[in-house]
This record gives sequence, C-alpha cells and structure tokens, in this order.
Amino acid sequence: MKNLIETLKNIWKIEELRQRILITLGFLMVYRFGSFIPLPGIDPNELTALHDQTADGLLGLLNAFTGGAFANASILALGIMPYISASIVVQLMGMAVPYLAKLQKEGESGTKKINQITRWLTIGITLVQAPGYITNLKAQLPPQAFLLNDALFWFSGIIILVAGTVFTMWLGERITDKGIGNGISLIIMVGIMARFPQSIAQEFVAKVEAAGGGLVILLIEAIAWMLVILVSILLVQGTRRIPVQYARRSVAGSSQYNMGGAVGARQYIPLKVNAAGVMPIIFAQAIMFIPVSLFGLVQSDSMQGMVAIFSDIHGLWYNLVFGLLIVLFTYFYTAITVPTNQMADDIKRNGGFVPGIKPGKDTAEFLDTIMSRITFPGSLFLALIAVLPALAYVVGVNQSFALFFGGTSLLIMVGVVLDTLQQVNSHLLNRHYDGLMKSGKLRGKAEIA
Repeated sequence: MKNLIETLKNIWKIEELRQRILITLGFLMVYRFGSFIPLPGIDPNELTALHDQTADGLLGLLNAFTGGAFANASILALGIMPYISASIVVQLMGMAVPYLAKLQKEGESGTKKINQITRWLTIGITLVQAPGYITNLKAQLPPQAFLLNDALFWFSGIIILVAGTVFTMWLGERITDKGIGNGISLIIMVGIMARFPQSIAQEFVAKVEAAGGGLVILLIEAIAWMLVILVSILLVQGTRRIPVQYARRSVAGSSQYNMGGAVGARQYIPLKVNAAGVMPIIFAQAIMFIPVSLFGLVQSDSMQGMVAIFSDIHGLWYNLVFGLLIVLFTYFYTAITVPTNQMADDIKRNGGFVPGIKPGKDTAEFLDTIMSRITFPGSLFLALIAVLPALAYVVGVNQSFALFFGGTSLLIMVGVVLDTLQQVNSHLLNRHYDGLMKSGKLRGKAEIA
C-alpha cells in the first residue's frame, strides 16, 4: 500500500503525465455528460419503451458500448461504433485496394491519409445508421414523445447524430494525442464500466434474496470471475521469446523492435500470444450488428427468424459465429500489426540471426510460422472467453452481470487498463521513478527482454 501511494505521488510530480491524465479524465467526463443529453424534440420522460428494448439482447450490448446513450436517445446515441466499422472496412480494403496498401507502407504520412479516409467513411456510415436509429425511435416510442414535426425532427436528428459520432471520434483522437492511452478504446471501456456497479448490485440482490445457498453461489461466482480476469490478463500479456544472436556490433533502436546489440550478445524478440489485443473482439462485435440491421429491412418470416437468431447474444448460433469471427480477425490483425518480413530485415541489417536459421527470407518464414502457431491457441482462448457470458447466463448468472463474466466487456476492460498502465509506467521509468510493478515494467511489453 505504501508503494502504491508513493507511485501515485510520483505520477503527480511529473507535470506532463499529470496533464495527460487530467486531459484524459476531462474528455471522458465530457463524453459521459453527452450520453445523457437527449436529441432535440424528444421528451426524456417517454423513453420507457426504448429502455425496455435495450435491456437485453444485442441492442442491450450496443447500449452498453455507448454507455447508455443508445437507450437515452442521446445526441451520442450511435457512439463510436460507426468509426470502428469504418476502421474495419478500411483495413480489409487495404488487402485488396493497391492505393490503400501503398499508404499502409508509407509510414506516418500514409497513416494520416488512411485516418482521413476513415473519418470520411465514418461520416458515410453514420449517415446510413442515423435514419435507422430514428426509425427505431418512431417504432418504439409513443407519439407524445416527439415534440417536433416529422420533417424537422428527421432532419435535425440525422445531422445531430452524425455530429455526435464525429465529436466522439474527435474526443478519442484527442485523448490519444494529448492524453494517456488509446482514446477510442478508453471511450468504449468507460461506456461499458458505467453499467458495472449496477450489474454487481443486481447480482448481489438476486443471490441474497434467493433461497438455497444464494450467498455461497455468489462466492463461487466471485471466485470464478477472478479466475477469468486472471486468464484474460495472461492471454493479453503472454509472450514467446525468440533468441537473436549478433555476429557484429550494431546500433540499438534501429527499428520499432529495438533490434541491435554488441558482438556475441544474445537478445530476445517477444512475440505475443495475442498480438492483436482486444481489437478482434471489437471488430467481431461490430460485424455482429450488421446481420440484424440488414435482415431487419426485409419483411419476411425467414429474415425475421434470422434477426431473432442474431439478436440472441446467449444463443448457440450467435456465439458460434461470434467465436469464429474472433479467430479470423485475430489472424488478420496479427498479420497487420506484426510484420515478420520487416523484423527479419531489421535483424539481418543489424548483423543478427536466429540460431539455426539463415538470415533474411528463412528468418521471416520462421517468425511467421512461430506467430501462426502461438496465434492459434491464443485466438481460441480469446474466442472462448468472449462467449463465456452465454455460458454464465445458462448456469444462472444475472444477465446484466453475465456480460462482464468474460466476454467482450471484460476483455476490453482488461486490455485497455493494461495498455494504459503500460503507458503510465513508461512515463515513470523515463523519469527514473519506480514503475507500477516492482520489476519496473509490465510483462509482455514489446521490447527485447
């Protein structure tokens, strides 16, 4: 406890870190306040039906991602999800469109252009989703809930929903640039955590009021929940270290992987079991919203049946497709974020080699093979944890708390918290203070051990 207090004091002493943390908290507070501001022309006292619609199922999960803004008919009702969808589309198109593939290789200038394309695509996606959201409001809420005539409400509603998503995207980017942590991920996490205290309270009340050992069951659930958190942390931080031997002196820090060392020195490349982090979960969850949106436009019994299947987040088919998407996106995102060819070139250029492997192409193939082998079990564990809420619900956990029993919510919270702590830890170490852990660094950091 004493060390923790001392660390917090050290954090406050570093002016840049203190300002970044305060900026982050300020922007997140603005986002949370915005989630309670209803659209102009909506009576906030008439939202009961919308709250009931988003109490569970896929819309309940979407409402959790927006921190309740969806159910509040807020100006930020669509949240950051259109931006996530746009990011998925741009990254997928990067594999098929030569222009985008070229931009991905141009470093910082290419990244800026890709970000600009993503922003414009976000506006386009929001322009499609905003009318759908307003249509749902018209279907769910009573006529007295609307205080403006139809034409004015439709026009103002679409413009404000688009502006709300753009504003949320801007907040996320400002947090990333001026604050601490990944802004987009933090916004999603804050929205999810907003329901966490209420979910725990509901589960506690339900088990206390239940007959036949409710408190014992609650204790078992708490232990199981802690075990899931521990497994999630191990999954996020687990690495496989590859030895690199140096035949000649080279300059350290010649690449983002810090590959360099003295003659005869042996260093290690840490290849993460889950190099993609929480992004496969976010991507897969965004994709799962698409079938409901598309099938809902077709008025037929078969399509409505598909809507029912993909709206049931505790159903077999939903979780089967969800798990498969997570596995696929894990491989896809790992291939993007871990350029084995570049790593092999950096090792060769710095006079290094993996013992028993020829430098260059053979090293790239070796690294690619290792990444494929460790990514497979990592993706399966990621998918398993993602579908745990459905299993928890089946065995009697309250539906609201089951969303945090593994699944998207828990993985995002664990991943984002660890990433943010890692950045805080880096600031502390750069100022020669002790880090957030006794070893002075978080396990799994992308650096040579």
